[in-house]
Amino acid sequence: MSQATIDLPPKLADVYSPPRGSVKYRATYGGRGSAKSFTAALMAAIWGYAAPMRVLCVREFQASIPESFHAELKAAIASQPWLEAHYDVGRDYLRGANGSEFIFRGLRRNEQSIKSLAKVDLTIVEEAEDVPETSWLALEATVFRQPKSELWAIWNPRTDGSPVDRRFRKEPPESALIAEVNWNDNPYFPDGLKALRERQQRLLDPATYAHVWEGAYLENSDAQVFGSKAKVEPFEPNPRLPEWQGPFYGGDFGFSQDPTAAVECWIRGDNFYIRREAFRTGLELDDTAPFVVGAMPGFEREVSRWDSARPESISHLNRHGLPMARAVTKWPGSVEDGIAWLRSWGSIIIHPECANMQREARLYSYKTNENGDVTTKIIDAHNHGWDAVRYAVQPMIRGGSDQVFGVL
Repeated sequence: MSQATIDLPPKLADVYSPPRGSVKYRATYGGRGSAKSFTAALMAAIWGYAAPMRVLCVREFQASIPESFHAELKAAIASQPWLEAHYDVGRDYLRGANGSEFIFRGLRRNEQSIKSLAKVDLTIVEEAEDVPETSWLALEATVFRQPKSELWAIWNPRTDGSPVDRRFRKEPPESALIAEVNWNDNPYFPDGLKALRERQQRLLDPATYAHVWEGAYLENSDAQVFGSKAKVEPFEPNPRLPEWQGPFYGGDFGFSQDPTAAVECWIRGDNFYIRREAFRTGLELDDTAPFVVGAMPGFEREVSRWDSARPESISHLNRHGLPMARAVTKWPGSVEDGIAWLRSWGSIIIHPECANMQREARLYSYKTNENGDVTTKIIDAHNHGWDAVRYAVQPMIRGGSDQVFGVL
């Protein structure tokens, strides 16, 4: 029987060398250039060569096969002639001569589809940082039904305390092999990436560079939506003084693991102020008005603007404690317009008592592309309070400040 020798970075060899079924989890995290995704793809292909397997490759968002783990597997298979001879690699499928099969799925809005899958031997979760707790729970309930089933997770850390961070770093499971790997742990780090890393080390702000290349959490970087614009300072609005405009109230309904969020905002001079907040995950609609009013007395006496995606929920609020609740108007680009409007103020001052808004101000971020450049695409996370802020002043964002003071 012929044998093949595979050279892996030492830290990744420690994770993937133990035989199949010896652990339930293998998890690797870190920055770009570590070879963690390529190594996982290569080892999955090798396992599928050695024995018939059903491999499920998932990520939270997958609009098409080119956006899946397919490309990484294709490259890994092409790196070894004997793997290339074994696998039939199509545009939207990947099958081995022995019956091994790779399946590609997006987790968002596909929980039932995932649950219906049978006999999954290996599950690979790519870009695991983006996977919410609800998806993890559905996935883990499905993929450990075979005798040697394993789950592999691969991610670049972004948020301290994210579901994958808690699952594998803060409270790692017993049956797991977990490693942090970065570019300097990869003895095969290519020259092209070396030049890019050195250039970005000169050009990027230190926090973004550390996130992209060193596997650090993304904080205090150019990728933050509000960056240094948001500040934490004590203040007290005085509605008797004409320079204090407000209060402006807004709310965002929670769903599943997302919190219901409500805020109280003010304007004075060149600055925008956030004085109070109410955040709670799992808040029932019947309990929303009492909870919000308890956190922000007077909320029920003023106009508050809420997400228009659920008009029946706003109608319920009108009948159960918030008679002045109104639905906002949305338009293409309303999120971006709202962010631009908020960034136009000299500073966004967050009161020290608003801990959730402070956290969201730090974590609400733009996406970075494969080169580490900050894009204009906004990550749909850590934004529930900011959505509530946008709703609170939505007429001002689009239609002029005079509309904010009336009842729409």
